[in-house]
Amino acid sequence: MGACLTTACGVLPGGSGGSGGTLTVMTFAPMGTKATNMPGMPGMAKAYERWVNANGGIHGHKLRVLTCNEKNTPTSAADCARQAIAEKAVAVVGSYSQHGRAFMAPLEAEGIPFIGGYGVSSEEFQSPLSYPVNGGQPALLAGAGHQLGKACAQVSLVRPDTLAGDTMPVLLNAGLRANKMPDASDIRAAEDSADLTPQAREALADGSAGGPAKDTAKGGAKDAGAGSGAGAAAGTGTAAGAGAAAGAGAAAGAGAAAGAGGAAGAGGAKDSAPKEGKPCVTAVLGERTETFFDAFRRLDTQHRDPQIASVLGSVSQALVDRTGGKESPFEGAFVTSWYPVSTDPLWAPMRKVITEQAFGDDTVDPDDSGAQTTWIAYTVLNEIVQRFKADEDVTARKVARALNESEGVKTAGLTPDLSWRYQDMRAVAGFPRLVNGRVSFQIVRAGRIVDQPGEPAQDMTSTLEQAPRSA
Repeated sequence: MGACLTTACGVLPGGSGGSGGTLTVMTFAPMGTKATNMPGMPGMAKAYERWVNANGGIHGHKLRVLTCNEKNTPTSAADCARQAIAEKAVAVVGSYSQHGRAFMAPLEAEGIPFIGGYGVSSEEFQSPLSYPVNGGQPALLAGAGHQLGKACAQVSLVRPDTLAGDTMPVLLNAGLRANKMPDASDIRAAEDSADLTPQAREALADGSAGGPAKDTAKGGAKDAGAGSGAGAAAGTGTAAGAGAAAGAGAAAGAGAAAGAGGAAGAGGAKDSAPKEGKPCVTAVLGERTETFFDAFRRLDTQHRDPQIASVLGSVSQALVDRTGGKESPFEGAFVTSWYPVSTDPLWAPMRKVITEQAFGDDTVDPDDSGAQTTWIAYTVLNEIVQRFKADEDVTARKVARALNESEGVKTAGLTPDLSWRYQDMRAVAGFPRLVNGRVSFQIVRAGRIVDQPGEPAQDMTSTLEQAPRSA
């Protein structure tokens, strides 16, 4: 393992300039905001920087990592991109932002590649200078629909009322329809809301009403102040709710299920008869997911004990631990992920770096999906830089060219081999640069997130190819 970490096995970040020069890169993410925060991503990047430089750099280059607080605003996202340009970064690596339009345009103008974003903005799957390492929100949501479609009678979605959140219903419904399920009910919530009781009340009512037979328009109007998505989804045909599962953090749950909104106009309900199973509720609200389910449980006075579920990012091992471990209300919850479970030996090199270089930094959690994505993104950069000649200058445009021409970039088994050549693009409407649609299905058992028995990892690309355009 030691030899692998210090050579060309793809676990170290890169360098810049000619041999002996400095490679400047940037990692940005929101920190200290009232909505979703991802401090583990820049924290992981800085741990990489310390580890790499303590071991002689990468391919003869010293690594310089810039970090930037994206603050969950378009202005700050653009500011981070401009800082990367001013500091002559050769790439932005392992970053998080919902504001793809704000940061991609400046990077594109300077030819700076965006490697391994978290996958919450559609631009990450559209820009010719974006190189995603996972299937982002699209794959998670489609995967959540597949996972819930086997166990639920109806599904309700609680998701952010944002541009990124607007794509969630279509994506979740793609997975539901593949399992002959009606579209999910779409319940919207302000991204920074501290009170999600109205949304919890609507989700609980949807589940109690037996969703598919319920009038969607009435369901949406029932709690307009709560930002109900049911009616809205119906109007757009995106109906659906599962989107919640989205990258943001979907927690899925039975009770809320709601076929109500789900039946929504997208037409999924027309072709799908109600099936036996629990109603399910999924919430993709990032750090607000716990807030939602707290409200949901308080309102569930009849103890329906819905089957809850979530996606990577909204429900994490840290959340399960913090809420009681084996006694956590998330015990038994489904989780859809991009990667192997955090206890898989494939993560051992990452854990070693965290132990050595991020000891005492509680923002860097090896179970955190943001830290994991950043690790994989730097793995990609490392392998690409290793392919340069020893005395060759490393520039942003050369890195982008190498990424465009490279076949089979390896990530030590954490993802399939990655390639962003033209022939590798997929026919996924709105997400042509989605080159890795693989998801894994997990469940919370005895306080740990483990593989779901009988559910092997699955590529959701074909399911997404059949979905209507959502971005």
